[in-house]
Amino acid sequence: MRLFLVTSLCLGLWAAASSVLAQAAGAFAPVPFDADWLFQRGGAQGAEAVGFDESRMQAVQVPHDWSQDNIPGTDSPYSAAAESQVNGGFTAGGTGWYRKHFRLTEAQRGKHVEVLFDGVYRNARVWLNGQQVGQQRYGYTSFRLDLTPHLRPDGDNVLAVKCTNLGENSRWYSGSGIYRHVWLEVDDEQRIAPWGVSVTTPTVTEQAATVEAVTEVISQGSTYEVHTQVLGPDGKLVVEQRNPATGLELQVKQTLQVPKPQRWSVEQPSLYTLVTRLSVAGEVVDEQRTAFGIRTIGVSVEGGFALNGKTLELKGGCIHHDNGPLGARALDRAEERKIELLKAAGFNALRLAHNPPSPYLLAVCDRLGMLVIDEAFDMWRVPKNPEDYSLDFDANWAHDLGTMVRRDRNHPSVIMWSIGNEVPERASAEGAATARELAGFVRALDPTRLVTTGVNGLSNDKDPFFAAVDVAGYNYESGGDHGRSDVFGYDHERLPARIMYQSESYPIEAFAAWQTALDKPYVLGDFVWTAWDYLGEASIGWLGYPQTAAFFPWNLAYNGDFDICGWKRPQSYYRDALWKADQVSVFVHAPTPSFPEVNAELASWSKWNWDDVVDHWTWPGQEGKTLRVEAYSSCEEVELLLDGRSLGRKPTGVAEAYRARFDVPYAAGKLEAVGYRGGKRVSSAQLQTAKAATGLKLTADRKVIEADGNDLSYVTVEITDAAGTRLPTADQQLSFALTGPGRIVAVGNADPRSLESSVGNQRKAWRGRALVIVQSTGEAGAIGLTATSPGLPPATLQLTTK
Repeated sequence: MRLFLVTSLCLGLWAAASSVLAQAAGAFAPVPFDADWLFQRGGAQGAEAVGFDESRMQAVQVPHDWSQDNIPGTDSPYSAAAESQVNGGFTAGGTGWYRKHFRLTEAQRGKHVEVLFDGVYRNARVWLNGQQVGQQRYGYTSFRLDLTPHLRPDGDNVLAVKCTNLGENSRWYSGSGIYRHVWLEVDDEQRIAPWGVSVTTPTVTEQAATVEAVTEVISQGSTYEVHTQVLGPDGKLVVEQRNPATGLELQVKQTLQVPKPQRWSVEQPSLYTLVTRLSVAGEVVDEQRTAFGIRTIGVSVEGGFALNGKTLELKGGCIHHDNGPLGARALDRAEERKIELLKAAGFNALRLAHNPPSPYLLAVCDRLGMLVIDEAFDMWRVPKNPEDYSLDFDANWAHDLGTMVRRDRNHPSVIMWSIGNEVPERASAEGAATARELAGFVRALDPTRLVTTGVNGLSNDKDPFFAAVDVAGYNYESGGDHGRSDVFGYDHERLPARIMYQSESYPIEAFAAWQTALDKPYVLGDFVWTAWDYLGEASIGWLGYPQTAAFFPWNLAYNGDFDICGWKRPQSYYRDALWKADQVSVFVHAPTPSFPEVNAELASWSKWNWDDVVDHWTWPGQEGKTLRVEAYSSCEEVELLLDGRSLGRKPTGVAEAYRARFDVPYAAGKLEAVGYRGGKRVSSAQLQTAKAATGLKLTADRKVIEADGNDLSYVTVEITDAAGTRLPTADQQLSFALTGPGRIVAVGNADPRSLESSVGNQRKAWRGRALVIVQSTGEAGAIGLTATSPGLPPATLQLTTK
């Protein structure tokens, strides 16, 4: 078995809240730089100059995404004329300017100062005090710029950023602007290099783990010392080592032994901390803290993927970087909540398609135990859109790919590096040569992990391309109705050493895809497209792809296991039956199409769709008509009851693909599916007919949040009858008001055709509910959220910030 061993990133460096940063690295922590920016959408002649007139600029806090703001002159962020069209969900890009004033503290004067951007979309140019200090073309790569030569140590400093999101440059919603965190890094001239600490564990046994730490130093010629400590998951010192070095040495390697290590796994994601201190003449001049996990990974044809020597089927999903109603804004709680919900749904692995993620998302995956395929690019030299990254690839790929690997190489969650997705040149000799070049580049930076790539249109002419990587990612070859019959078995016979996985699969073929992973050990797992719905690629989950008709006003893909609000969709309940024991859920095939304006013939061939089923038993006007009811179950049998009267019992094993279908004459009441194993009732699910709407119900995912100006509470607002049952046909307007130290940062309802803005204090209900996202300010106290709707009494929920 080939083993690839652990590394993990500095959580102290990347944790979002300033309080966490202070605890992690004290005076050496990066300074959060998100507050007090000014923004102007559109051109602004001379906005890089110190004396620019800022009277027309608005105050914003980053992360910020101007593509979620209303298009100027309209009351919506969506337009049929938007350059992004279907790919970007009909949102507008353009040009944006940001400016920020800041002063150095006395302790910061005379130091080396850099600004670090976690992500800016895209084509960012940065000035300090009127002098350009750098630029970054790729919209997903973190980048840092040296401010030191142009700083005013005793006066006002003006940082200006121009970014342009012009033309057709993405196949999905990208967002626009400074959409991730910004940091100010203040160090001595002699310091630890950016992303300059790496940690691996080349040998791991029950008795001990060898920890190898490598520290890169930016030296000014002075003799120095590197002092490294390993802290256990409980925060206590485990082992430490000091190594002196001459000023000519730029790298220090250290080997430490950890007794009786607690291994990182998806079930027990134990994290150690590597504390690296750089001292000159006895004084600590820099410190970095690196959270890491002790674990081994490996792959083999016979055993599949192994974590800590044990086979683990990858229950995977692909996700884009946006956060639904928040747009591309990478707010920490949004990233955390997404991983929490996916983990609870049974996912143990994610493919981050098709670009490097926010650093905080990886930190969450480390903490919660979610495996990750970290992906660099969606295209190389051959474009998929006229103004995409292919224009920048030759000049920038090494910088952007190197940044991704160096930044993310210490995360125990990361198990593979993906060098590209469905690149058009995958069948050419040039494409195979580029794949070898990129894969070799990655292995030189991190030889401990697997290199992969996702490929569609599988055929023998892709063999040279796949030969460049360790694991072959197959897109849409599950062997179901849309895939070719057993391409995995065919390729295994041809190339018995090839290790594969389903890097993208259709939701509707979930059963075939998962059975393939179970039946063939050389297929490591299945990654559905997608685990979470997203903005852009509008309507592929209903109308298919490529889109050839006028699909406005659709703006969501509408194909995720979770919708953009984080509510489970039917396909996720079906995946429960595939992945978990004794599960049962019940759905109804809509007697009239959920989207009746869509041409039925066109909708029928979508490859990313799910059956048109809904989770309710409220069908006025359908009395006495036969409706198709379907139960998803991993039980041996399912019985369907209506108001306690049995409508029959059916098997739901592998032979039935974990489904049982019933034809039921509609009558209002309680529809219940009961799962049995060994003749005993083990689970159940119910649908209750809703009556007339009488009120609103507010439910928060967290009622207590941090008063850090960053934390979020997600509040679901439902229109219910007197018994508290959600009315699925309700679509009236909802309005929201807030009191106390908080703000409404976004609203949503998951309707894939809604043209309403997610920025504001109102939203129509869709299928009886909507979402309000509340963000704290910097003050502690009580927040009151009130929801109102015509004809219904208001409802209030209290939140607390601490």
